Amino acid sequence: MERHAFEQMCRSAFDEMKKQSTLYQPTDFWAGACIEIFDNIKKEGISNFRRAQLPLSYFVPTYGYPGNGLGKPSEALIQPMLGTGMLSEKQQQTLTAMLSGRSQAEADYRVLLASHSVHNKSNLMHFSESKVGDPIEHFDFDGNWYSRSALNYLLGLCFLNQYTPLSDIRTVVEIGGGYGTLGEVLVKTNDKIRYLDFDIAPTLNVAEYYLSEVFGKDNVGGFFRSETPRDVVSNARNLNVFGAWQIEELNEPIDLFVNFISFQEMEPEIVQNYLNHIDRVEAKWVLLRNIREGKQSIKTHGFGVKDPIFTDDYGRMLPNYELVASNVRPFGLKTIDGFHSELLLLKRKA
Repeated sequence: MERHAFEQMCRSAFDEMKKQSTLYQPTDFWAGACIEIFDNIKKEGISNFRRAQLPLSYFVPTYGYPGNGLGKPSEALIQPMLGTGMLSEKQQQTLTAMLSGRSQAEADYRVLLASHSVHNKSNLMHFSESKVGDPIEHFDFDGNWYSRSALNYLLGLCFLNQYTPLSDIRTVVEIGGGYGTLGEVLVKTNDKIRYLDFDIAPTLNVAEYYLSEVFGKDNVGGFFRSETPRDVVSNARNLNVFGAWQIEELNEPIDLFVNFISFQEMEPEIVQNYLNHIDRVEAKWVLLRNIREGKQSIKTHGFGVKDPIFTDDYGRMLPNYELVASNVRPFGLKTIDGFHSELLLLKRKA
């Protein structure tokens, strides 16, 4: 896609988003970031979005910089130790693996391997991630490529597969799907899947770009084809990307609803609105991954959210669902500073 065409599509999505209810506008956490991300992608080019500074800070997670929290000044102090004779070859390899994120990525990959069963009809081990977007960080394990985003979703699906076969999942809805990783994973491992992503601009545009580059533009439906969720059945496309506000037109029952990370960046009334729609279409399963302790608050830190969402809030927000399981280890993550990135699986009550 030409840079000019992408910029025009972003402006179109921004213009349409501004017309919508405040429930579908960027939250405090995202309000300023949306325009800054757009400007950063304009400068770096959409074909390089997976190494541009602001996407890396907001929706392209990494194990190494900047995801490791060290920052460039810290890495600048450490890097001179490499290749100077101060360290043995093995010590250099160990330090490089830590700084690059490979050690943590391989730990997640080992969990993926251990969770896999040869009896699974949906074989997640066949997945290899595209290099669209020129990723700053990509790991080759056993001949397949993985980013942190891909491994996050793969581990979440392994967790889900413990309670219901992935082969039984046909229609998946995601709110805030980043650059479209879940759609890529699902379609590459199950050709019967129908995936619908609902998001704000400009990540809505990035996901549409990414999935179109991976699977071909003709295979991605949604907002940029002037379609609504009501058209999904007739358009027969596996992949669909919509504006967040278009969830109001979702009218078919779904098998699975997914939200990874982004609910923690929203205010409670916005999360409640989205979950009301998921309840309305009677999703069979709800799979969430968010910080148990909630995102940092503006009041305390000067940035973040006004009112954090906590794990216990989801039970109240989804009264027609029961908690099946929660998990931090091995499928989620306990951070080095003591926070819990927790997976929750809920099932609709009979």
